[in-house]
Amino acid sequence: MTRSLASIDLNSDLGEGAGTDAELMPLISSANIACGAHAGDDSTMRETVALARRYGVAIGAHPGYPERANFGRLPMTMTSDELSEEVARQIRALQRVDPDLKIAHVKAHGALYNQAERDNAVAKAIVTGVRKALPPPSEAAMFAPPKSAMVEAALAVGLRVVREGFVDRAYESDGTLRSRRLPGALHTDPQIAAKQALSFVREGGVRAHDGTFLDLTVDTLCLHGDTPGAPAIAAAVRAALDRAGVKVRAAVIWR
Repeated sequence: MTRSLASIDLNSDLGEGAGTDAELMPLISSANIACGAHAGDDSTMRETVALARRYGVAIGAHPGYPERANFGRLPMTMTSDELSEEVARQIRALQRVDPDLKIAHVKAHGALYNQAERDNAVAKAIVTGVRKALPPPSEAAMFAPPKSAMVEAALAVGLRVVREGFVDRAYESDGTLRSRRLPGALHTDPQIAAKQALSFVREGGVRAHDGTFLDLTVDTLCLHGDTPGAPAIAAAVRAALDRAGVKVRAAVIWR
């Protein structure tokens, strides 16, 4: 499918201790801020919120499994009630660092994000937690993989959905992200990441690791703050989008 988007959101997972936040923030339009579970604490949340405000970047919560040893990238066994309460707790933790903060979006982290792509129960627990912390009239959106259980769960509780693609990760032919344990999972070459970004906005999808074309309509592109060379990747992606005439703007803009 060939198309061309006039604008796209560019987001990054920040406040995770990668040391790249100050370089990435001027280049992105949405920040997903770790809420003190898989990474971060009150101090880093406060600093990252302030940095986002300085550059006019939309602020989102980035809840994950509460285990730091594996950076939230391994699943935990939790009941649906436990998980929804944990998600709500983390969002509220971000809210507490700044009483004036309006959270624009929520994006799950690591294993939680990956599980919610296919697991209806996990996806439902996440959005239940989001609604506990951000009830109507909040207009916060849910960042989610296209064609995922998370999309359906979010829509079912009245959350706006922002479909997400990744510029620094490889995909499998079924549309899931290639496991970080496998070779070729990360795109650390800035030009490869930029090419993938342009594929999303121009072609409506990307090539999987095996060459299969994946039809993936997205509203936001993610690059991870802890990917090696993240600032150079972000700069290359922004430059490529600028050359293509694609405006980088937040997916959720408060009026």
